[in-house]
Amino acid sequence: MNIKSILGKMNTIKENLYFNDVEVIPENIKAILINEVVPSNPKDDFYGSQEAEYLASAVSLFQKAGIDVRTAKDILELGIYITNAVKTPKSDYSIEKSMIQESLPYLNKELALFPNIKVIMLMGDVSKKAMNMITKKESGKNAIPSISTYKLRKNEILYKGVRLMPSYIMTGKNILIEKSKFQMASEDIAIMYDIISN
Repeated sequence: MNIKSILGKMNTIKENLYFNDVEVIPENIKAILINEVVPSNPKDDFYGSQEAEYLASAVSLFQKAGIDVRTAKDILELGIYITNAVKTPKSDYSIEKSMIQESLPYLNKELALFPNIKVIMLMGDVSKKAMNMITKKESGKNAIPSISTYKLRKNEILYKGVRLMPSYIMTGKNILIEKSKFQMASEDIAIMYDIISN
């Protein structure tokens, strides 16, 4: 199944929506990592090119977590799929709520493609907001409490039997500068991997 092909069929209006151009066996996926926003160039995304900036960040986090991966295919073969909450590149430093809302139908459809999910990792505040928008629409309330990620990390948050794990943004130059967040994100990935491996 090609993700871009499926999500692309939903898009009849916008030209600058970017979807993962990757073949996936949905039943094999046990965890999804939701990053904040697509890069301005699709080649820099997780499934863009082997030298992609986003992929390099992800591989570094996985390796720090003690998981031996080098490529996006390696990560997929572990049963882990990575995507972005916002499907249009940002033009400003911040991401407007309207951008999240615009991408929400695509993210929701994307998540629904995978029947065997045990964990959804929310990599950054935008991902947490997107997930809360989805859960509020479905259940009338936010699944993720409005407190700092630091305080949420160790809590077991379940939604429809899936563990939701708030963590830190996994892309961008800041992740390499903010060593403590890089460390915590890699610890969270290690926990996620332990959950899906049992």
